[in-house]
Amino acid sequence: MRKASREMPAGWALEIMRKAPYITVSLTRPDGSAYGVPLSLASRNDKVWYFHCAPEGDKLDAIAAHPDVCLSAVTKCTPTVGPKDGSFTLQYRSAIAFGRAELVTDEEEKIQALRIISRRFLPRHMDAFDEAVRRSLHRTAVVRITLTSAPTGKRKQYDKEGEEMKYGRME
Repeated sequence: MRKASREMPAGWALEIMRKAPYITVSLTRPDGSAYGVPLSLASRNDKVWYFHCAPEGDKLDAIAAHPDVCLSAVTKCTPTVGPKDGSFTLQYRSAIAFGRAELVTDEEEKIQALRIISRRFLPRHMDAFDEAVRRSLHRTAVVRITLTSAPTGKRKQYDKEGEEMKYGRME
């Protein structure tokens, strides 16, 4: 990390990943070209993350060829004018993690992963979950991403006095 003064601990980075409305997953296509796509991920624990997709397409082709992926999440991204120097800048909270992706083939894990995703994004509609799975499980793929190292976090944030909060300082 170039600006170590903005680095935040792994637990903080995981919280950013849990709160981000989507996480960009960067993959490598079979031809070696880059492919990044924002997806709605949910985690079973701090190490295993899931997303769902169609049972064919760029994501699955890329994962089959190159299963190593990079996850990037950003929250609280706010354009601002630096309170001390008037510079145009952004305040943000971000996390990055590396992992290995694979298609979930076990039906029980697939349903459990879909339940985890649904609880995160549609918690008030879980009464319809079983019927939705019954209708669409056969045409839904689920991908498991297992983190290969702890995520790293970074932020740029100013306190009430206009000082940048560096070295992990909290409010």
